[in-house]
Amino acid sequence: MSRSVYITRLAKFLPNEPIANEEIEDILGKINGKASRAKSIILRSNQIKTRYYAIDRQGNSTHTNAQLAKEAILNLTDERFKAEDIQLLACGTSSPDQILPSHTSMVQGELKAAPTEIVATSGACCNIIQSLKYSFMSIQGGFTDNAVCVGSERMSHWMVSKYFQEEAEKIDRLETEPILAFEKDFLRFMLSDGAGAALLESEPNKNGLSLRIEWIDQRSYANELPTCMFAGALQNPDHTITGWASIDQHRWASDSVFAIKQDTRLLGNNIVKFGGKLLKDIVAKRDFDVSSVNYFLPHLSSYFFAPKIEEELREIGLAIPAEKWFTNLAKVGNIGVAAPFVMLEELMGSGRLKAGDKILMMVPESARFNFAYILYTVV
Repeated sequence: MSRSVYITRLAKFLPNEPIANEEIEDILGKINGKASRAKSIILRSNQIKTRYYAIDRQGNSTHTNAQLAKEAILNLTDERFKAEDIQLLACGTSSPDQILPSHTSMVQGELKAAPTEIVATSGACCNIIQSLKYSFMSIQGGFTDNAVCVGSERMSHWMVSKYFQEEAEKIDRLETEPILAFEKDFLRFMLSDGAGAALLESEPNKNGLSLRIEWIDQRSYANELPTCMFAGALQNPDHTITGWASIDQHRWASDSVFAIKQDTRLLGNNIVKFGGKLLKDIVAKRDFDVSSVNYFLPHLSSYFFAPKIEEELREIGLAIPAEKWFTNLAKVGNIGVAAPFVMLEELMGSGRLKAGDKILMMVPESARFNFAYILYTVV
C-alpha cells in the first residue's frame, strides 16, 4: 500500500514576549559579570532582531520543553481534530528536559489525551525531519491515517551565564575572520525557544490548501567528518569527543561540559559544501529540476551563511534566485528543530501560496554534518 501524505495543518508556540538584542544579557546574564565584547559583531553577522525565551524577565522558568510542544500541538486542534484523535505522535528536540524518559513520552504526558503510538528522535536540527519521515512513511504505508509531528526547543536554559566559563576573547580577529565568533558566545546571541507542529493526514483539506509531501531525503556525513557541535562532552585535540559520563564530575562545571559548543573552523569549512553536495546528488537521483521550485526555505542558523549558500548553489549549477527564498530567522531567532515548521507555518499563513506551487526545504545540521531536503507541492 502506498498513498499520498499531506500536511493539512501547521501551528507554532513562541513563549512570552519577543526579546530584543539589547535585552539578551539582562535575561541570560553576563558571563563573569561582564558584557560580551563580541555581542555587536555576532548580532551584526547573524542579523537576528528578536527571539523568544521560556524564561521571564526575572529569570524564572515559564515552560518546560514538553510544555512548549504541548502548546503547539493544542494550537493544531479544533472541533474537527482533537488531541484524542492523534494516531501517531512524533517529537524531535535538541534540548530535552531530561535524559529519560523520552521527550515524546513527556509531551504525551502533558497532553493527557488518549493512548497513542509514539516515536522520539534525538540529535540536532535534522531529528525533526527524521520524525517527519517516520510519520510520512507510517501514513504512506497505511499503518496510520494521521500523525502529529512537533519540533521544540528550550535552549535558553542552556544559555544562562552560570553554565559558561570565560574563555580567551578573539575580538582582534573577529572583524577579519567573523567565523571565529561562532563559539559559545555566538550561540547565546542566536538560539531561541519555541515549538512548531504539523498535522499529517492521508487526505488533503476539503477547504483550504494542503502540502503534499513529494519526498524527504536525508543524509549524514559522520563517516567522513568529525563532531562539530556538541554538549555534554569535551573535544579532544584530535577532534574526537569524550562524553560526560567518562569525565570526572568536578570538571563538569569547571570545563563547561554541559554548555553547547561549536568547532567554528570545521563548521565554516564544511556546512555549506556538504549541503550542496547532497542537493546535487538528489537532483541526479530524482531528475529534479531546481528551477521548478517557487519557494526555497533554508533553515539558517545565521544570515552569515545565506550568501555562502547562494554562492555554492550557483557554483554547482543549482542556483535559486534570492526572490524565491523565505525565512523568518530575523524575527524568531534560531529555534533549532522547531524552525522548519515555524517557517512553513508563516509561509502557509501569508496568503502567498497557490495550488501547484513547489516548496523546497533545506535543513542542515552541524552536530556531525547531517542534511535533509524536503519537497512539498501545494494542493
